[in-house]
Amino acid sequence: MSGVRHLYVHLPFCAHRCGYCDFVTVVGRRGQHAAYVDAVLAELALERHVLAENVETIFLGGGTPTFMSPRELERLLAALPTATHELSVEANPETVTASVASLLRASGVTRVSLGAQSFQPRLLEVLERQATPDDLRRAVHTLRDAGFDNISLDLVYGIPGQSASDLEGDLAEAVELEPEHLSCYELEAKPGTRFTVAHGAELERQVEAMEGYFERVVDTLTAAGYRWYETANFCLDGKRAGGRDLRALHNLGYWRGRDYLGVGIGAVSTVGGERRRNLPSLPRYVAALAAGAPPPREIEPIDEATHVRELLMLGLRLDEPVVLADVGDALDRDALARMVELGLVQVTTNGRGEELRLTRRGRFLGGGVAADLTAV
Repeated sequence: MSGVRHLYVHLPFCAHRCGYCDFVTVVGRRGQHAAYVDAVLAELALERHVLAENVETIFLGGGTPTFMSPRELERLLAALPTATHELSVEANPETVTASVASLLRASGVTRVSLGAQSFQPRLLEVLERQATPDDLRRAVHTLRDAGFDNISLDLVYGIPGQSASDLEGDLAEAVELEPEHLSCYELEAKPGTRFTVAHGAELERQVEAMEGYFERVVDTLTAAGYRWYETANFCLDGKRAGGRDLRALHNLGYWRGRDYLGVGIGAVSTVGGERRRNLPSLPRYVAALAAGAPPPREIEPIDEATHVRELLMLGLRLDEPVVLADVGDALDRDALARMVELGLVQVTTNGRGEELRLTRRGRFLGGGVAADLTAV
C-alpha cells in the first residue's frame, strides 16, 4: 500500500449552499477552519506512507477552498507535499481577490478552477449563485495579473429556464476569456434537494433538449480550438497551448483508474484494492483525529473484476483508446460487435494490440454505449 501519486484534499466550507448542491459542504463556521486544517494535516500524517515520494498531482476541492480563512489556507498549502505536475484549487469567483490570488501563487498553486456556471444573471439566480458575471470576469483578470496561466471554468447547461441562445451566450462569453480549460456539465439536481422540489417540472421538460445542448457545447468549443478530451472536459489543443498538456491531470488520474488518496470529510480514496469513504460528519472527523485516530469511514473492497469494469467505463470517457488486453473479461464482445456495426465504436490494432475508442457519435451517447459494452 504505497506509491499513490494523486492526493485530493476536501475543504467543505462555503459562504452559502446552492439549492442543487449535494456535495459535502458546511456553511460558514469560520471559527472551525483552524481545527479542520489541524485534522486534515493529522489525517495526512497518518496516511503519508500511502503516498509516493513524488506526488504528481494535488487537488483542493470543496466546498469553496478560497472561502477558507487565508491564514489557514496558507498553512495547509505550506504543509502539503510538493506536487510535481499540478496543484489545483477550486474557487468561486466572488472569493478571488488580489490577495487571495497572490497567496495561491506564492504557495505553489499552478491551476485554478473557477465555478462560473453561467453568465446569465437570471440563471445564476435560479442556481442560487452569489457571483455575478462581472465577478467572474474580474476573477479571471485578477488571476492573470497574479501570473496564473492555467485557468479552468466550469459551466452548466440544462438550467431551468435556459434557452439555446442562453447557452450560446455562455459559451461565447467563456471563450472570450480564453481559459486554458473548460468543464461543461449537464445540470444534475439530485432527488431530495430543494432545487428539484422547486424546479422539478422544468427539469423534466428540458430532458429532450439535453443531447442537442451537448452537441452545441462540443461543436462550439472544438471550433474555438479546444480539444474534447473527456466527455465533459475541454482544453486548448496543442497548437494553441504552445505544446503544453492542459488537460486536468489530477482528474486524468481518476479516469485512467489510478489509485488516489483523499483526506477530509466525505473524501474518497482508492488505495490497494479498497475504496474508502470518510464519513461527512465534521465534529466526528475533528474529534477522531484530535485523539490520534483515523477518521470514521466506510471501506469497500474492490476486486479485480470491479477494477477492470471501472477501468473500461472511465477509459471510454476519454479521447484516447482503451487497450483491450487491459480490460479483459469486462468487455462484452457481442455488444462490441453490435456497436462497431452501428458506427459507435472503432477497434484498431497497433503495437499494444487491439484498442477500442468511441466514435464521435458514440461519444455523444457515451454513458449508454459504455454500459452496453461492459459485461455484467
